[in-house]
Amino acid sequence: MHPIVWCVVCLEGWLSLINKISDTVAEAIGDVQDGSTVLIGGFGTAGIPDELIDGLIAQGARELTIVNNNAGNGYVGLARLLQNRQARKLICSFPRQADSWVFDELYRSKKLELELLPQGNLSERIRAAGAGIGAFYTPTGYGTDLANDALGHAKETRVINGRGYVLEYPIHGDLALIKAELGDRWGNLTYRKAARNFGPVMAMAAKRTVATVHHIVALGEIDPEHIITPGIHVSKVVKIIYSPTQSGGVGAGSKPTDLLPQVNAVSGRSVTDPGETA
Repeated sequence: MHPIVWCVVCLEGWLSLINKISDTVAEAIGDVQDGSTVLIGGFGTAGIPDELIDGLIAQGARELTIVNNNAGNGYVGLARLLQNRQARKLICSFPRQADSWVFDELYRSKKLELELLPQGNLSERIRAAGAGIGAFYTPTGYGTDLANDALGHAKETRVINGRGYVLEYPIHGDLALIKAELGDRWGNLTYRKAARNFGPVMAMAAKRTVATVHHIVALGEIDPEHIITPGIHVSKVVKIIYSPTQSGGVGAGSKPTDLLPQVNAVSGRSVTDPGETA
């Protein structure tokens, strides 16, 4: 057999064996080391991979750096991960909202480090990691407190053509947890409208990416022109049951008692304690 033909046959055989579909969330997430940087997709409650976050909670890794647009809602998903004290640091652009009670308490009690970024800078820093860009200059944040790092030290700045810029560095992830709509066994993904948000750039920026999907189709059924995240950026795919996205801001800022745990994991006091504060 000609060497080229042999190589083609071997390649086709290898490709036919690729199957990134996992039967369970635990299997898909695998082993996550303490101290890892975890990129979590989602914008508000749209595109949040709740099942994967629950899997990360069950896996038990601690001292994590979490990268997400927000800081969690109520006492579920990302908020529950923070409440469980598995995160050391949060990098986000919009931490506070009507039901960000867990974040509020952790941050005020200095039990969680926060790096606050303009949303565009957050997205571009993640994208830069996936694109292999060492650093980039942006005018966003120049001349404000956001031109300082998490420790309060001034970031490098430069004036280009008369305009001030701040030097920003990529955000690399050890693991990305994202939510997609459609996938195949090679890991090719499409998304549902705004639920796409940070998913594609996070998948490129992480060493390992796990995605949930609502539908798994046969290889070749997704039009190559419609694939948003190619399978080369995806490690595992797990199918979940479809459920409507819930809006954030439950109760317009009031704490609904049916969502409160019996004991506040941050303060250690009973939620019925008159001294409990937001």
